[in-house]
Amino acid sequence: MAASASFAGSAVAAFKSTGISDKSGHGRVSLFLKNASSVQLQRGFNYSHCRSKMSFASSGVKAQVATIEQASVDATPKVEAPVVIVTGASRGIGKAVALALGKAGCKVLVNYARSSKEAEEVCKEIESVGGEALTFGGDVSKEADVASMIKTAVDAWGTVDVLVNNAGITRDGLLMRMKTSQWQEVIDLNLTGVFLCTQAAAKIMMKKKKGRIINIASVVGLVGNVGQANYSAAKAGVIGFTKTVAKEYSSRNINVNAIAPGFIASDMTAKLGEDIEKKILETIPLGRYGKPEEVAGLVEFLALNPAAAYMTGQVLTIDGGMVM
Repeated sequence: MAASASFAGSAVAAFKSTGISDKSGHGRVSLFLKNASSVQLQRGFNYSHCRSKMSFASSGVKAQVATIEQASVDATPKVEAPVVIVTGASRGIGKAVALALGKAGCKVLVNYARSSKEAEEVCKEIESVGGEALTFGGDVSKEADVASMIKTAVDAWGTVDVLVNNAGITRDGLLMRMKTSQWQEVIDLNLTGVFLCTQAAAKIMMKKKKGRIINIASVVGLVGNVGQANYSAAKAGVIGFTKTVAKEYSSRNINVNAIAPGFIASDMTAKLGEDIEKKILETIPLGRYGKPEEVAGLVEFLALNPAAAYMTGQVLTIDGGMVM
């Protein structure tokens, strides 16, 4: 409103300075008509003089508007695009998140463990809509790989604004038959990986007292699931970790939240038999699988939307009503 008022004031000032405004509506044009002998001449002069005066006023207004607009542009600080790291971003939910944030204008580091070709495709898709992206191959359960990943983002773009901890694996099996290696592999990547990435990224965020961290957990971490003791434990750990880190970093203006998806359409769900799929869908009130893009939309809100600035330590389920 201030800019509009300023423009209106300038327009009035410019218009008055031409001397073509008085109670009669003809202004001072009549002063130039004292020696005119013809009414026709008077009318012609009246018209041409008004037009020239109006033209002057119009150009004056345009010049002042241009000056105001330029001053506004000069006074507005340049806002850098947020720098985002998405782990496990070559497929599934991670891919959808990377694409959503890239299309929203973020600079995105696409992390992957083995799927380099798929990760490159994600980057190309982001770049095709005018965004910036780069890939990084690394295992987030290894401290050296995580340090290198953070350094890659900082070297390229100077900072890290948003971290999305999405990388995860499953090694399913009943507890009585689960091998120690199956347990440890899932815990290392799904939980320790979140710890390592968060700790490393938070060091960057703490210095500027600003940042957002989103951890992809699971409804399995809330209610458990037969054959997934390792996965359930890891995701429950992510939820507890999220709440603790949110408390520790709140004074540094770093928001930490978790998303707990239910059954989301993926390569894995596509391979389920018809009978198993029917049983799964019966547990979901909305009667369908979720879409990776729906989870990505929630991540985008938590990562970028100003309305999410007052949210931290929360676990948001997106499961079609499966857990109520």
